[in-house]
Amino acid sequence: MASVKLKFRVSSLPEKEGTLYFQVIHERVVKQIGTPCRILESEWDKHRNDIIKSTYVSPNRQGLIKSIREKVTWEKKRLHKIIENLENNGFPFTTDKIVQEYYALSTENTTVFEYIKIQIERLKSAGKERTSETYKQMLLSFMKFRNEEDLFFDMIDEHLICQYESHMRISNLCRNTTSFYLRILRSVYNRAVEDGLTKQNMPFKRVYTGVDKTSKRAISLKEVKRIKDLDLSQTPTLDFARDIFLFSFYMRGMSFVDIAYLKKKNLANGFVVYNRRKTGQQLVVKWEKQMEAIANKYLDSNNPFLFPIITKEDGTERKQYLNKMMLINRYLKKIAELAKIPIPLTMYVARHSWASIAQSKNVPMQAISLGMGHDNEETTRIYLASIQTDVIDNANNKILNLLERNK
Repeated sequence: MASVKLKFRVSSLPEKEGTLYFQVIHERVVKQIGTPCRILESEWDKHRNDIIKSTYVSPNRQGLIKSIREKVTWEKKRLHKIIENLENNGFPFTTDKIVQEYYALSTENTTVFEYIKIQIERLKSAGKERTSETYKQMLLSFMKFRNEEDLFFDMIDEHLICQYESHMRISNLCRNTTSFYLRILRSVYNRAVEDGLTKQNMPFKRVYTGVDKTSKRAISLKEVKRIKDLDLSQTPTLDFARDIFLFSFYMRGMSFVDIAYLKKKNLANGFVVYNRRKTGQQLVVKWEKQMEAIANKYLDSNNPFLFPIITKEDGTERKQYLNKMMLINRYLKKIAELAKIPIPLTMYVARHSWASIAQSKNVPMQAISLGMGHDNEETTRIYLASIQTDVIDNANNKILNLLERNK
């Protein structure tokens, strides 16, 4: 009976990553199969002859270690499958035959799941955390559709992609979400084609990859005031959710992630200066009394952040803000009921509402785009060249004063 063991070779250089490899044993003959996977000596469990769990390594390497564990588990399963097939054939075989079969199957055959995980880590390394998160969400969706069964890129065809689209719709995902996931998967597929992993077979030509017009996500100034005037003093969680919603509105529709990462040091000389997490674009916002009133409620001398969304800087900042965003959006649904708001209330509504109200008050469209930190960086550069920030600050001040007076 042939056996397969995962082994670790320590690097000859101190503090450098060592190499993981497989040891194949059959009829007392031992052969080695190398892997491209590298880990630190501290990440190898000598007693169990295995990689330690990702939860036991430093936060900045957890994703990498998890990905490596999954890769070697997959490769070990492939080796066991090869051995099983050789044994079922009923003919004698050697360790050389096992290795030969393994390399024959491995040639240019990176699996789809594995390749997507590589892209996720690549995006993270490039600082594109938000994009990597969307790739991860798509991967989880695709893995669920496949019942966790991996595949190779040459197995992706029109029929499979149409099945995936149907699976998502049966799962009650809206058409924009299914289209978004399909666009990500198409991007991965096209990159795999460029990398020589498969031929271009145009498997996405029969599925929808466009963008539908979204439902209304803006409320009126009167509705914002109804939210502002709610007495939530007896429910601190709702009060905090309402404050963050209003702060986003006051800050020209500031996105939740930017609020979460906003630090006290970003506030100086009557202005808030920060860089958008999404685009890196710098925004300067005049500090108004309405913003100050909310911020003063949550001042904490032990926390460098302006609000208690991120409370510790230990590598889990993204997880902290995502958890808080989920809770706040849940509380905003309750606030919408109390304020009789007819649409689902989320943090996105604050952003869209500021733009909608500004437009209704004849604020120039260019000023609105710049004020919100337009998604298109090239367009934003054009705006920056032609509009002064005081125009936007005056427009925002006008809206906030209208909110104070509006009945």
